[in-house]
Amino acid sequence: MSVTTVDYHTAGEPFRIVTGGAPDLPGATVLERRAAAPGGPAERVRRLLCHEPRGHADMYGCFLVPPDDPGAHFGALFWHKDGYSTACGHGTIALGVHAVREGLVEADPGGETDVVIDVPSGRVTARVRGSRDRVESVTFVNVPSYVIARAVPAAGVKVDLSYGGAIYAALPVSAVGLSVEAANLPELIGHARRIKAALADHPATRHPADDRLSGVYGVIFYEGEGPHQRNVTVFADGEVDRSPCGSGTAARLALLYDEGHQGPLIHTGIAGGTFVATVGKVTDQGVVAEIEGMAYRTGRHTFELDPADPLGTGFVLR
Repeated sequence: MSVTTVDYHTAGEPFRIVTGGAPDLPGATVLERRAAAPGGPAERVRRLLCHEPRGHADMYGCFLVPPDDPGAHFGALFWHKDGYSTACGHGTIALGVHAVREGLVEADPGGETDVVIDVPSGRVTARVRGSRDRVESVTFVNVPSYVIARAVPAAGVKVDLSYGGAIYAALPVSAVGLSVEAANLPELIGHARRIKAALADHPATRHPADDRLSGVYGVIFYEGEGPHQRNVTVFADGEVDRSPCGSGTAARLALLYDEGHQGPLIHTGIAGGTFVATVGKVTDQGVVAEIEGMAYRTGRHTFELDPADPLGTGFVLR
């Protein structure tokens, strides 16, 4: 097996785009392909690219797939070491850079190019500023985000639930007696796992329109007041987002807007990168977050699996 990728990071969070060697995924939409991917041939590729020694426990990436209809340029099925996610803001930012730099979407001579992408949670846009030779920034325009529930008890704390393409539980990090620091990650991962487990059967974690989007995807620990906040998101099964988390930032913006905050949210991740989020518009479904960031290419790779390799597609130690 041979798989080629182009890799990026967005505010420190990795994103591995498969450019060759991915299997065909059945389904008429990206959401249907997400449902079909587990247990199929895509699993070998996902494990090969996520697991050690070619990846790590917090690896992230996507398969490029056809769009749901001609209104989008392409589709993206996001994956990580535990499976397939419904949304990925940092990945959408990276895909915008990739599409313009690689010529998948022709750069608008006016300097702003909308790259329209179908993802499991719906249709999103990466608004790319700059040219093919020099991308300056990307704004991730998300699906509508909204508040689900407030002060929900879970594992000895109370969390706010909101949707930003995936469902997130948010709480001040002080509620668990910690701060957003790398040294505290083992404890924060433990708290996040307990919170997710406590919310597993909670009715508020069911998506109102499509059960395939249900369930708490990530737990956001934040500190700071008003427009400047620092956070770390622990998603899937104990994975740590190095960036401020794009879809999580949208979910946080929905909570803040509900509290009366009208200005931008300056969101800093645990690796020091920052997203700036604003409410682009308000719809009946929720607020449409516009989140500005930037992604940088880190390399091009050809990954191989020697049929004699006893480790196969790899392993995960955490």
